[in-house]
Amino acid sequence: MKFSSIYKIPLLLFFFITLAVSGQIKNPVKFKFTINELGDNQYEAVLNATMESGWHIYSKDIPEDTGIPTDYKVSGKNLELIGKFTEVGKKHEEFSEAFGGKIIFYSNTAGFKQKFKLKDGTKPGDVVAEITYQTCDDRVCLAPNTLEFNKQVTPKGAAEEVKTDEKTAAKDSLQPVVDTLGNVVQPAIPTAETQKLDPKNLKIESINFQKPLTDCGTGSSKISENYWTYLLLGFIGGLIALLTPCVFPMIPLTVSFFTKGNKNPAKGKRDALIYGFFILLIFVLLSVPFHLIDGIAGNIFNEISTNVWLNIAFFIIFIFFAGSFFGYYDITLPSSIANKSSKAEEAGGIIGIFFMALTLVIVSFSCTGPILGSLLGSAITGSANVPMLLTFALAGFGLAWAIVFGLLALFPQALQSLPKSGGWMNTVKVVLGFVELALALKFLSKADLVSKTFFIKRELFIGIWIVVAIGLAIYLFGLIKFPHDDKKPKISVTRKILGVLGIGFVVYLVQGLIPSDRPKLQLLSGILPPLNVSYFHDEKDGILGMHPEHDFFTAIELAKKEGKPILIDFTGYGCENCRKMEEFVWSEPDILPILQNDVVLASLYVDDKEELPEDQKTKIDLGDGQVKKVKTIGDRWSLFQQVNFNNNSQPHYVLLTPDGKVINTPVSGYMEKEKFKKFLECGVNYYKQNK
Repeated sequence: MKFSSIYKIPLLLFFFITLAVSGQIKNPVKFKFTINELGDNQYEAVLNATMESGWHIYSKDIPEDTGIPTDYKVSGKNLELIGKFTEVGKKHEEFSEAFGGKIIFYSNTAGFKQKFKLKDGTKPGDVVAEITYQTCDDRVCLAPNTLEFNKQVTPKGAAEEVKTDEKTAAKDSLQPVVDTLGNVVQPAIPTAETQKLDPKNLKIESINFQKPLTDCGTGSSKISENYWTYLLLGFIGGLIALLTPCVFPMIPLTVSFFTKGNKNPAKGKRDALIYGFFILLIFVLLSVPFHLIDGIAGNIFNEISTNVWLNIAFFIIFIFFAGSFFGYYDITLPSSIANKSSKAEEAGGIIGIFFMALTLVIVSFSCTGPILGSLLGSAITGSANVPMLLTFALAGFGLAWAIVFGLLALFPQALQSLPKSGGWMNTVKVVLGFVELALALKFLSKADLVSKTFFIKRELFIGIWIVVAIGLAIYLFGLIKFPHDDKKPKISVTRKILGVLGIGFVVYLVQGLIPSDRPKLQLLSGILPPLNVSYFHDEKDGILGMHPEHDFFTAIELAKKEGKPILIDFTGYGCENCRKMEEFVWSEPDILPILQNDVVLASLYVDDKEELPEDQKTKIDLGDGQVKKVKTIGDRWSLFQQVNFNNNSQPHYVLLTPDGKVINTPVSGYMEKEKFKKFLECGVNYYKQNK
C-alpha cells in the first residue's frame, strides 16, 4: 500500500530540519533603522529591510493560516504613536499550494514605518523598534525571528539625555558582544566588586579558565566524544540497510553490471570500485550543511537538541518510520528525482557512474531514510559536536555499502554465497520498526524533561519499552504478523535466538521497576529519565539526595559563607551524558561524599526554557543596531558558559574559589570514575591547603 499524500510528512520534516538549521545562520535579511523628522513635533521610525536574492518576508496583511505576518512595534519613553504602522515596497501576491491560499510578500526590499510624536516636545525620546518576521525562499522557511533596534530622538533646542549613569554603564560593558559571524567578543571588564553579584553580568572578572591555580594532570581532559564509535554505529546501520528489501536485491544486479556487462573485465572492476567510492562520497556530503554552521553559533545545536517542539517532531517522525517498516505504507522520494538522476547516468564515464550511485541512494530511500533519520536525530539531540559526529556516522554508513559493492566486484564468485532474497528481508524491516518505536519514546521523554512537565516517569518509560520488547519477541516467534509477512512464515533458528534475546532484554528491564538506592540499567543510562523523575521519588528531592543550587550568583554567596569551593556543573535536562555521570559516577561511594560535604554544587541548566524575571533579562549586541534578547534561564547559563569558559558542551565541570578563581583545569563529557575523582580531589585539596 502506497501513501500518496502523507508519505511526504516525515520527508519534509527531515529536510526542513536540515535546511532550517543552516538558515538560522545564513540570515538573508539585513535591516537599517532610521528616524525621519516630519515637522510639527512629528517623526517617523523607519525600518528598511534588504533581502538576498530569492528570499522574501511576508506582509502584515497575509491571510490567516498561511505564513507568519510581519509585525512592527514602536514604543519608548516620551513617545505617543500616531496611527498604525505601514509597509512600503512592491508587494507580490501568488497562490500557494502548500497553504491552499494566496500569500502576500516582499522580495529584495521592504520598508516599515510608524509615525509618532513626542509627548513633551522639549525633551528627547527613546525609540525602541521591534520587528517579528519570517524569511522564506522557494525551498525552505527559516524560524521566525525577533529583533530590536534603539535610537534616541532629540528635538531642536533640547539637550540629549545621558541614557546611562556610571553604574549602568559598568553593567552594560559586561554584556558579551557577538559579531556578525557569531563569534563572542570579550568586553572590557570593570573592577567593581558588585559585578560578581549582578545576575545581568555574564562575564566574571576573576575567571580565567586558561590559567588555573593548579593542574594535577587533568589539563589534557577533552570532551568524551568517540567519533570512531559513531563510525562503527554508522557502519552497522549501513550493513543493516543492505539487508532490507530496497537494497539487497540490487547488490547482485549492480555488481553483475560492472563485472559481466563490460567487455574489459579489469575496467569493469575499476568502475565498480569507483562506484563504491561515489556511494561513500554521497553519504558524507549529506553532512556538509552542518559543517557550514559548525562553530559559528556556539549554542545553536544545544538550542536545537533541547527544543521541545523539535523533539516532539522527531517522536512523530520515528513513529511514522516504524509504520513504514511494519509495512503499512511506503516512504519514498518523489519519482521525478529518481528519474532525473537515472537519466543523468547516460552521460557515461565517471559522471555516469556518479549518477548511478546517486540513483541507488535515492531509490533505496524507502528503507534507508528511517535509518538515516535515526542517525540525524541521535546526533543532533545527543551532542554539541553534531557536524563531525554526523560525518563519521554517515561515512560509516556509506563505507559499509562501498566495501560490499567493491569486494563483490573484485570477487564476483562471492555472489553465489549470498542468501537469496525472501521473507527474511521483511523480518529485518519489522525488527527495525520495533527499534524505531523504542527510540521514538526517547525524544518524547526529552521534550517532557525540558518542558518540566515530568509526565513520563522513569517507570512508565521502562514499562513502554517492556511492551515493545515483548511485542518484538512475540513477532519473532511468529505469533503476530504484519502486512508483508508470509502467510505461513518459517521460524528460523536465527529468529528463535533473537526472540530469546528479546525475552532476556525484558528481564533486564524489569529490574528497573524495582525501587533501589543504587542506580540500575547502566546500559540505558542517559536514555531513561533521571532517577528523581520517578513514581518512587519526587523531582524536588534533588539529585542523589543533594539539592544543588541552580543559580551561580546564589552559589557563590553560599560558598563564601561556608568556606567551600564551588563545583559548577553545566548540565541540561536533555543531556544524556549528564545523566550517566550523575547515576554511575556521582553515586559512587568515594565520589558522593565529596559532592555532599566538600563543595557547593551549582547545577546550571543550559536548556531551561523558563523565562527570566524582567529585571534579569539582558540583550546581546549583534552589530548593525540589531539586538538579541536573552529571555530564558537556559539562555543565560549557556552564554555564561561560553563567555567565561569558551565552551558549550555538557556536562562541563569547573571548580572555583569563592572569589571566582578557577582552581584546576575544567573537564568535560562523560568520564570514568577515577578521572572525575582525580579532578575533584585535586581542586578540593588545593583549596583546603591554600584558603
